[in-house]
Amino acid sequence: MGAPSPDADLQAFLLRMGDSCLILGHRVSEWCGHAPALEDDIAMANVALDLIGHTRLWLELAGEVEGAGRSADDLAFLRDAGGFRNVLLVELPNGDFGNTLMRQFLFDAWHVPKLRGLAASSDVRVAGVAQTAVREANYHLSRSTDLVIRLGDGTAESHGRMQAALDRLWPYTFDLLDVDDGEAALAGVGVVPRAAEVAGAWRDHVETALAEATLVAPADGPEHRGGRPGLHTEHIGYILAEMQFLQRAYPGAVW
Repeated sequence: MGAPSPDADLQAFLLRMGDSCLILGHRVSEWCGHAPALEDDIAMANVALDLIGHTRLWLELAGEVEGAGRSADDLAFLRDAGGFRNVLLVELPNGDFGNTLMRQFLFDAWHVPKLRGLAASSDVRVAGVAQTAVREANYHLSRSTDLVIRLGDGTAESHGRMQAALDRLWPYTFDLLDVDDGEAALAGVGVVPRAAEVAGAWRDHVETALAEATLVAPADGPEHRGGRPGLHTEHIGYILAEMQFLQRAYPGAVW
């Protein structure tokens, strides 16, 4: 087999971005009507809507690059688990509110520098999507950072819950920062930012916020990877069963 084409590398990257937003958007939407306060309920519903909006932009472009006539809806609702390329972090269960906030914070701290780099992409289509998405992602990062700091440096109860969430989720940040040969090739021609730049910005923001929150990142330990080649946790199947049910049960259904 020959090496993947530049278009195949780009499509795989676009799926990575779109799928990550889609699965996290679905997870966050599960809090609608269940958040601990009305303000949080509304804020999290808005974050979920933003992420689903980003999903449509990335998956529409992925379908265009693929050239097989698949729409964003087709890519979202008609792929099996092994076809999804999202980072593992976003498919993990919500857990308590602290766990959800920590997951959002770790994702946002990666998402924003990634989008900022993509906003200067040599591919104008990619740059256009990123320039649209980064404005909302900046708000997500500001909110999740503020809440992690306030709860981490809050009561003994809130601190303990945030530290437990950090300990639980930290092993999945390695998958978040992973790149493959295809993405490295795209970075070499300026389509995507270089991995070291995004990882450096992520670490700087996370380390600063955790210090202010009096939280401590775990020492070296397990490293969970696999989202990029389609190797997921057991949770992805349950998400897709719920998210894709209507389209699978009634193919081609429209309102």
